[in-house]
Amino acid sequence: MPTLIHERVRAANAKNNPAVVCRMPSGWVMMGDRQYLRGYCLLLPDPVVPNLNALTGSDRARFLADMATIGDALLEVTGAVRCNYEILGNLEPALHAHIFPRFANEPPAYRTKPPMQYPDDLRDVPFDPESDRDFMARIATAIAARGLV
Repeated sequence: MPTLIHERVRAANAKNNPAVVCRMPSGWVMMGDRQYLRGYCLLLPDPVVPNLNALTGSDRARFLADMATIGDALLEVTGAVRCNYEILGNLEPALHAHIFPRFANEPPAYRTKPPMQYPDDLRDVPFDPESDRDFMARIATAIAARGLV
C-alpha cells in the first residue's frame, strides 16, 4: 500500500520535491514539514521498505550510518547540543527516520521531552523552500564533506 513516504520518494526521484536536501547512499534527506526545531530532517530509504527489520546486513547498516551522519551535519550547521533520532512508522507504515536537533534554548517544559510532544501552537513553524534554501545547502555541504553524497 503506497504511503506518504512512497509519494515523497517518488517526487524526490522525479526532482519534484522541494524539501529534498540531498541524496545519500541509503535514500533521501528531506526537511521536516514543521521546522519548530530548526534543521529537523528525515531520512527516507530508496527503495522504500516497510520497516528497519526489512533491511538486512549492509543495507541496514548503511541506513543507520546515514541517519547518524545527518545528525553529525545538523550538529555542525545548527549548533545544537544533541540530536534525537526516531524511527516509528505507526502512522506511515514505511521506514523513515526523524532527526531532530535539540537546543539549549528550548522552552524548559519541552527541552527533555520527545520533540513530537511539543504543543501544536509551538510546532506551527512550516518549512519554507524559498527561505530555507541556503540553510538546506549548508546541511547538504556538511553531509557531502563527510564523503556520503
